Amino acid sequence: MSSRRLGVGFIGAGFIARFMASSWTGVRDADIAAVYSRSERGAAELAAHVEGLGMPRPRAYTDLHEMLADRAVEAAWVMTPNYARVEAVHAVAEEARQGRTDLMGIACEKPLARTLDEAEEAVRLLDGTGLLHGYLENQVFAPSVVKGRDAVWRHGARSAGRPYLARAAEEHGGPHNAWFWDPRLSGGGVLLDMSCHSLEACRFLLADPGKPKEGLRPVSVQAQIASLKWTREPYLTQLRERYGVDYRVAPAEDYASVSVLYEDDDGQRVLSEARTSWNYVGPGLRLSLEALGPEYSLSMNSLNQELSVFFSRNVRVPASEEFLEKQAAEQGLIPVVPDEAVAYGYQHENRHMVRCFLEGRMPEENWGDGLLVTGLMMAAYKSAEEGRTIGYDPGSLRGFTPAVARGAWVP
Repeated sequence: MSSRRLGVGFIGAGFIARFMASSWTGVRDADIAAVYSRSERGAAELAAHVEGLGMPRPRAYTDLHEMLADRAVEAAWVMTPNYARVEAVHAVAEEARQGRTDLMGIACEKPLARTLDEAEEAVRLLDGTGLLHGYLENQVFAPSVVKGRDAVWRHGARSAGRPYLARAAEEHGGPHNAWFWDPRLSGGGVLLDMSCHSLEACRFLLADPGKPKEGLRPVSVQAQIASLKWTREPYLTQLRERYGVDYRVAPAEDYASVSVLYEDDDGQRVLSEARTSWNYVGPGLRLSLEALGPEYSLSMNSLNQELSVFFSRNVRVPASEEFLEKQAAEQGLIPVVPDEAVAYGYQHENRHMVRCFLEGRMPEENWGDGLLVTGLMMAAYKSAEEGRTIGYDPGSLRGFTPAVARGAWVP
């Protein structure tokens, strides 16, 4: 490279790509050089959005191979829908292997894939490419999570012993893209969509920051899934009218509970608990996190903000997500997250990935982590289907596709 700025190409132009673009205003040493979408309108709108944030307008592409051949693109951020993720990785790997691109790294939005087979295929595709890889799990870069982990391990664990329990939850009223609601495309329901966040946030808190993460090994997984809301009326009709989805044909879980038992290098066993739902009725997205140790505890809740606004019934505010992601109301007392891209970790994860790629080193959160998280989620689906705790064995998960993803689950 002739400069110390990284040119990044966005693959995908949906909700998460716009969130990433918003975070880029705080990424000092990289530019969004190009954006790709199968839709010409989608690519153009994302490019305009980037420009509207005060950054140079990226080139817009509807041919992925053309974007990857753009010499200004030195790293790819994969943010396509789940069902198109491996296809995008295949294109990146092909261009890199053939030497038709200047790519040095690839970052992929969570989850890495829909099944363990797909995740392993994505990792294999990078063999021989020389590409660095980053797993875009924003929650482990959230300032509150990073600061809390540091406090727990630097003071609590040093004085009283390691944390032995971590709990994480992510809840809101449901996604707002049609493909999320079809598990035959997305690969699952809330477990695949959001438990990936909570599982990795818990592992982040429980892993000793002074040792390799691989030293914290999954022993067993126990899970339960349910459809508590969206397979009932009037919500079935709402889904059909809003998204054209018939949830009677192929429903997915809107609630998931996953417990993972880990063992560390010293033989100590610790527990992770993740709870996620698409049926939370509240102000909007709620993230919560806890860690417990022998003489200490940590607690975080994204709705406990220093800022809130109140609108009486006489004030008419247009429906939007102006104050909070997945905002559910425009009246009453509304917590406000002043900068969601920072609070949720997007800005810091992008800074980290950019610096690692520029310096030629593997990101701390990479596809090895994404592969493990995918394996844990598949073990959770298998546990829920069989109604028992299962030992964690990746070999037993190869070839496994959850009943939810096959359209065969009966809630």
